Amino acid sequence: MLRPIQLASWRRTIFLQPVPDCAMAGQCTLSFPDSPPRRIVMILPEIRLLQAAIVLADELHFSRAADRLNMTQPALSKQILKLERSIGLQLFRHNHKAAELTDAGRVFIAEAREVIAHAERAILSARAVQNGSVEILNVGKSSYTDPFLVSTLMSIHLPLFPDMKIKLWSNFSNELAHQVIAGALDLAVITGVPDKPQLSVMNIADNPFYIVMSMDDELALYREICLEQMDRRNWVLVGQHANPHLYDMIQSVAADKGVHPADLHHFTSPEEASELVREHMGLAFLPRAAGWRIARDGLTMRPLAEDRLRLVTGLAVRTDSKSRLVNEFVKAAGRKLAGMGQRTQARLPLTA
Repeated sequence: MLRPIQLASWRRTIFLQPVPDCAMAGQCTLSFPDSPPRRIVMILPEIRLLQAAIVLADELHFSRAADRLNMTQPALSKQILKLERSIGLQLFRHNHKAAELTDAGRVFIAEAREVIAHAERAILSARAVQNGSVEILNVGKSSYTDPFLVSTLMSIHLPLFPDMKIKLWSNFSNELAHQVIAGALDLAVITGVPDKPQLSVMNIADNPFYIVMSMDDELALYREICLEQMDRRNWVLVGQHANPHLYDMIQSVAADKGVHPADLHHFTSPEEASELVREHMGLAFLPRAAGWRIARDGLTMRPLAEDRLRLVTGLAVRTDSKSRLVNEFVKAAGRKLAGMGQRTQARLPLTA
């Protein structure tokens, strides 16, 4: 039997009906009466299928997407096919390895990101209420964010919100920007993300890339290096999915100077970069704090002297945010982080 729910804002009735046994577990069927006896029935897909589609949209490659999801490539292909069949839309044009978003897929993925973000936020908000505290500030940061920046933000106390608690979320900077826009995060520390009209960003750091190399490398003789010295060498870059803007910018600026790598190797974590540098006598592009983590046991690092390749870090909030908690926190962060660039530069000297 259908159970009607009146929604005044829609001025129509939504009928919720049980999902038949043959339907996907965890789905909900929404039936929209149109003109009797015709109805539009929509099957809502499982969250895990949305997550799989989002990762594939980021990678556009089944093998890499499957690795990120910790599953086999055939299993991922089955999930994507299951999702497309359940909603009656082709989201990807694909073969056994590569994938390309359709026009419908691009729209779907953008909305799916917001669904995932709001689901996570809903759980967090409910838990906060249950635990007796609703003054939770959701702050995003990357694993590459300078720990000094993170600890500085965590140390902020607001007189107007004495019970405020900060919940940290970790992701790549471009994903953090999407989560702030979607409302899943209140603010985030992001690096190398191009301007977006939905975000207001307060710049809090501006640093060069650091190049990690073997201590035996001839470039280790210099206090700083330039791109021209890296021509026809093996470059080690963070994967394009982590930060497409920075990835493309490195290669674009290099190409403008007539500089090209002999080969490219990709990593997700600084520790992976360390192994690639050793194995291929490579030159790894890293933020200063990440480079500092691995500049040991025969590796060193030098700043890259290239004005067009700078790592600008900012504190991002939604442009339309009206939260007083967020506003007070950003102002306090601005005061506390003033002059921080000079202090952190002094904290991290070059390695030998």
